[in-house]
Amino acid sequence: MLLTFEVIAEALRERINSGGLMPGDALPTQAMLMAEFGASSLSVQKAMALLKQGGYAVSRPGKGAFVARGDTDTDVDPDNTGVGNAPVGGIAARVEALELALAQTLDQLTALQSRVEVVEGGTVGPTH
Repeated sequence: MLLTFEVIAEALRERINSGGLMPGDALPTQAMLMAEFGASSLSVQKAMALLKQGGYAVSRPGKGAFVARGDTDTDVDPDNTGVGNAPVGGIAARVEALELALAQTLDQLTALQSRVEVVEGGTVGPTH
């Protein structure tokens, strides 16, 4: 059984692969995806991270997330402004997805350390 974020990512991949969403098209907003799938913001963020990691999407600060182009290293400029073109489907998308995953892992480790401290009845310090 797929987790909510995997369901969201798969649905968007299918829309992209079927041509329902084309390279350069804006992806649905976080609020739209939360409403459509009855999902939390974290689930939507994880789904977007999967899409970026897989080269399906790219973020543009202040503009949102867009379908990546798989055949080139430059993104489509839907506003035709010549501003904000970003590399897609490659290193930039993967770095962003990995940074998000790393931050989430750090949060999980911190929570786990807190639980261990409670169970042990003491403090567990860093092992430097």
